[in-house]
Amino acid sequence: MEFLGEVVGDAFAAFSDFGPELLEVIGLTLLVSGFSTVLGVVIGVPLGALLALERFRGSGVLRTFVNVGMGVPPVLVGLGVLLLFWNAGPFGALGLVFTPGAMVIAQVFLAIPVAAGVTRGAVGGLAPEVIGEIKALNLPATMRYRLAIGEARAGVGAAVVAAFGRVISEVGAVLIVGGNILGETRVLTTLIVQEARQARFGIAIAAGMVLLVISLIVNVSLGRLHRPLGVGL
Repeated sequence: MEFLGEVVGDAFAAFSDFGPELLEVIGLTLLVSGFSTVLGVVIGVPLGALLALERFRGSGVLRTFVNVGMGVPPVLVGLGVLLLFWNAGPFGALGLVFTPGAMVIAQVFLAIPVAAGVTRGAVGGLAPEVIGEIKALNLPATMRYRLAIGEARAGVGAAVVAAFGRVISEVGAVLIVGGNILGETRVLTTLIVQEARQARFGIAIAAGMVLLVISLIVNVSLGRLHRPLGVGL
């Protein structure tokens, strides 16, 4: 208990030592996670509505990929992105390895299946008569999807929250493709891993508290805004 008390004390003391470096880490965390969530939702939510409303050749395979993607280990996603963008890889000329861009790409691949899977469940869970009415409307497919997403806006809001939670807490993929470079690719999760490895538990806990507060604020905000978000998608 004495050890834990000391660690907690060190964590609170660490806040006084955090300066521009922590602010930079927080800013990059929000930037990478924010872009990843937006891109993942923009792609994943319509994909989920499509899978819930349509049956087409290959839709079963696509559903399987979404289901598998919801639980795929992040380190595998990070490894795949690293191989694609490595210097000798197919997209190596872009020079994205160990940059925030590569981190965003890896997290988008993690966010899309979550957003799609939760949205598919929300739209598919609508009353059969509602789905029947939407399908019966003589409207373009995109308009039907918008109507379905609007009807399932509470579930779509949950999809946004789940996608954000998937990326904000991620460490394996961003560590592989970003490298945890100070001032360039270090985010809160990789900072926590680094400090814990060096037995600087107070700093690690302090960074974890910041991450928890950010996650709480964003999730509460998204929870309050999910109704208009659902209608607007």
